[in-house]
Amino acid sequence: MQILTLDEIKARIDDLAVIDHMREALIAQSRGECDTPMPMHLSTSNHGEVHMKSSYRRGGKYFALKMASTFNGVGNGMMMLASAETGEPVALLEDAGHLTDVRTAAVAAMVARELGREDRVIGILGSGIQARLTARFHKHVLPLERVILWGRTPERAIACAKEIEPFAEVVIAKSAAEVAAQAKLIVTCTASRAPLLFAGDVQTGTHVSAVGADSVGKQELDPEILRRADLILADSIAQCEKLGELQHAPDQVEKSVEIGEWIANALSNRRGSGALGATKPGNARADACASKARAAPRETSSVADLTGLGVEDLYIAEMIYTQ
Repeated sequence: MQILTLDEIKARIDDLAVIDHMREALIAQSRGECDTPMPMHLSTSNHGEVHMKSSYRRGGKYFALKMASTFNGVGNGMMMLASAETGEPVALLEDAGHLTDVRTAAVAAMVARELGREDRVIGILGSGIQARLTARFHKHVLPLERVILWGRTPERAIACAKEIEPFAEVVIAKSAAEVAAQAKLIVTCTASRAPLLFAGDVQTGTHVSAVGADSVGKQELDPEILRRADLILADSIAQCEKLGELQHAPDQVEKSVEIGEWIANALSNRRGSGALGATKPGNARADACASKARAAPRETSSVADLTGLGVEDLYIAEMIYTQ
């Protein structure tokens, strides 16, 4: 079994390739090509949080098992690839949780790209590693000039700002509302268990990617933000309604569209006769995604509920291992 260290893993990361792989992963997932069970979660007595995820794509060479943990604000973990023919482990990626953070930032950036966003300013709620990677990956897909950053702890926000400055000018905001007043593309990446961003703070035409809510009880958004959104995208509707922002807005589940389905639909439409093509008969979610694809980004208010899928771990682990 090959063992890859964190330094070796970082040397193999190609940001644009990761973004493209996350797109492929979510399309495959929504097409029903992958066996991706619901995550397992453990909470330890010393305030540790452990997530375990897995996935296999039919016809693929490998299946993946991932463990990612957070103890006292410090991330850790690993990914393992095993042969889908024999079950034999072939690679252990000692990533200390880094690939989980990378693929999460890549998915948020990919959604912004697929929505056709051209924001020069983005807002970020949070000041940890996810905030840093969010700026880095959005720089690849946007003409990014400025980041409006908010963190609970001023000292951590200042430290985070220094690491983001190579990608864009950084302005540290005093509140989440101040972020929303200055940015119409916002990424929330905290471990909050109560809303940080409220509907009255958000401008018309704002896109919010919410990545922090990934287990029962976590919440970053006022549910009214989802109710007012023209388009709700979910990495997995089944997972988001149990673990994501949709758990706090169950009345919006039927309005939601899976990201992979939405992308595949848009791709199919672009290959059509120049007009937006037809969607699957009787598929209300597909009809909704086709309708919203017509709207210009500046006119459409949207939310991406991102809980993180095992198929994303499979695709990034395979990418790193096979390079």
